[in-house]
Amino acid sequence: MTSNPSPNPNQPRRNLTNTGRDITESTEYPPVATFDAMNLKEPLLHGIYSYGFEKPSVIQQKGIIPIVKGRDLVAQAQSGTGKTATFAISSLQMVDPTKNFTQVLILSPTRELAMQSHNVITQIGMYIEGLNIIRLVGGDNVGDAIRRLESHTPHIVVGTPGRINHMLESEHLDISHLRLFILDEADEMLSLGFQDAVLEVNRRLSRNCQTVLVSATMPNEILEITDRLLKNPVRILVPRDELTLDGLRQFYVIVDKEEHKFDTLVDLYEAISVSQCVIFCNFKRKVDFLAQSLEDKQFSVSTIHGSMSQDERNQIMKDFREGNTRVLITTDLLARGIDVQQVSLVLNYDLPQDKENYIHRIGRSARFGRKGIAINFVTQEDASQLKEIQEFYHTQIDEMPENINDLLKQ
Repeated sequence: MTSNPSPNPNQPRRNLTNTGRDITESTEYPPVATFDAMNLKEPLLHGIYSYGFEKPSVIQQKGIIPIVKGRDLVAQAQSGTGKTATFAISSLQMVDPTKNFTQVLILSPTRELAMQSHNVITQIGMYIEGLNIIRLVGGDNVGDAIRRLESHTPHIVVGTPGRINHMLESEHLDISHLRLFILDEADEMLSLGFQDAVLEVNRRLSRNCQTVLVSATMPNEILEITDRLLKNPVRILVPRDELTLDGLRQFYVIVDKEEHKFDTLVDLYEAISVSQCVIFCNFKRKVDFLAQSLEDKQFSVSTIHGSMSQDERNQIMKDFREGNTRVLITTDLLARGIDVQQVSLVLNYDLPQDKENYIHRIGRSARFGRKGIAINFVTQEDASQLKEIQEFYHTQIDEMPENINDLLKQ
């Protein structure tokens, strides 16, 4: 493992942690302002513009070229700024469809995120002739996956750790010639729940394999693990006090007691008009209780949590994305990376138990530069937790004004 070079005193400092560890954002690759200027192959450019992108976001301006140039990279950027497209475009530029081996592996912590990444890469790469992309996730039929692997060697694999390791151990998937290994939501992937599985995949990689880590948050303990995985990486890091989203307003509503939250929600929702709203609760039984209570008052809502079958979850998300339902009540299952463009309001019925999830939750609104609002219900018992969140992100959460509907219409 190559040690990181000493920071250049002329480069901006990035203090990302409460422990005082300073990280220097790399400046050796200047941002590239247009996709045309990135010297991407024509079928890929066709896919980028067909997908609806007009110009690269900041993370894309900074991140695509270093990856294409073969550098390890750790990228931290706000939710909704285009991280998935950053590694999708880079992967599609690097892959050679004429070579009959797996060249790119993308790991995500959840089936939903893997499916989303797979969809983005498939759509952007649709004009690249001969390209084979496969999804390997829990919940999909194992036999079908094995048959697909045996019929066509995939150039790009998108999956979850459990299913990927299953295919590696059974020797249905070979990553010995892998060129690029990407960890999506790297802080979650390198936490204790996934760390062993990720390190097992990493153990199988050749020394020449390039590694990319992307996430909206990168806690200090995770940054220390990256030192074991990355070789002299390019760093694109956003300080915690810049993690809240441009275009996203944050408010709180004081609720005297837990049992008063529901009446407050009804009053609030009757008073405002939004296209779509995501409501977060900490427990699935709260999700079900809240949904039933709203339905009893003739509100049309949908719910999603980990106890549902995968087919149920897929259909609910499809209906929500297509606008068939306006309100989606969920647990932290959907806190990371699920992109529904029409969501303009996120409501934390419960403050998240893990403050790292706060930025992921509120990031379901204000996607890719759009306007959005986050509202937090706060009881007296929650006051200290709200203060911790504000201090953790160096952000300001204001009391909700009476003209909240006017703000949502802006």
